[in-house]
Amino acid sequence: MKLNRLAAGLSLGLGLACAAYAQTTTLKIGYATTKESHYGVGSTVFCDEIEKGTQGRYKCQHFPNSALGGEREQIEAVQLGTQDLVNTSTGPVGNFVPEVKIVDIPFLFRDYDHARKVMDGPIGQDILAKFPSKGIIALAWTENGFRHMTNSKRDIVKPSDAAGLKMRTMENKVHMDGYRTFGILPTPMAFPELFGALQQGTVDGQENPIPVILSSKFAQVQKHLSLTGHVYSPALLLMSPRVWNKLSDADKKVFVEAARKGGAAQRKKVNDDENNGIAQLEKDGMKVIRTVDGAAFREALKPAYANYAKEFGADNIKKITDVQ
Repeated sequence: MKLNRLAAGLSLGLGLACAAYAQTTTLKIGYATTKESHYGVGSTVFCDEIEKGTQGRYKCQHFPNSALGGEREQIEAVQLGTQDLVNTSTGPVGNFVPEVKIVDIPFLFRDYDHARKVMDGPIGQDILAKFPSKGIIALAWTENGFRHMTNSKRDIVKPSDAAGLKMRTMENKVHMDGYRTFGILPTPMAFPELFGALQQGTVDGQENPIPVILSSKFAQVQKHLSLTGHVYSPALLLMSPRVWNKLSDADKKVFVEAARKGGAAQRKKVNDDENNGIAQLEKDGMKVIRTVDGAAFREALKPAYANYAKEFGADNIKKITDVQ
């Protein structure tokens, strides 16, 4: 009799364990850089928070280093529902949600404080609300950082120093139009191809935030770094509506709050890399130009700004620059 009761107890326990296991949904999250990078840090905090907040009913499998493709491909996969989540720069996002393009304008943001206030305030939140109609859920802003120029040829202090350089850019018309005013030859290329292209000399340089330059080990293939800070590069945690629409209202709140915490952790990692990474890049052999002629770069941009005003509305640009 005791044996029967023991067997029944074991069977029940095993059944409950199997049921709990069956109820765990594993979500695929991808990003372009390493798991130790700012994208990896933000994604890990986000995933830990959703696992905790849903009592283990949801967890993540990470696909760093562009394992699921370039950012554009991953956004498409999220839109199609073949990938669950992506932590991506805004670079290619404007191809899906045009309203995002305004935040990619060069020299739009004064500093990190200004940029983060815009993203977290009404302007940034209004942009997030545009995503569902395009078949994507934007959970929160994360961060990539202020972009700086590197190249294998020479120091860049003023726009004329950059003239004639073949510079890898994202597939982003707003960036490319701005860079052309500096005399740069913009060369759009998916991020996974970039290191090899720099190594082989297919392009002379690239532009990215310090955390990306660090985690991608660009010091191995680039000698000159200029702290141009020419574009603030926000990033986004995007989710497939296929998954979102299955969530309860309570779980949706967990995911949004987890994304906010992930974004905060990602920003902190950006700050840490900015504070410590430049010295590390110098140790790795890069020559760092800390002071560039920002006024000359802004002056060179004036023709592009006339076009931006036509495309986005001068009033909309002013609303961003006026945020204190």
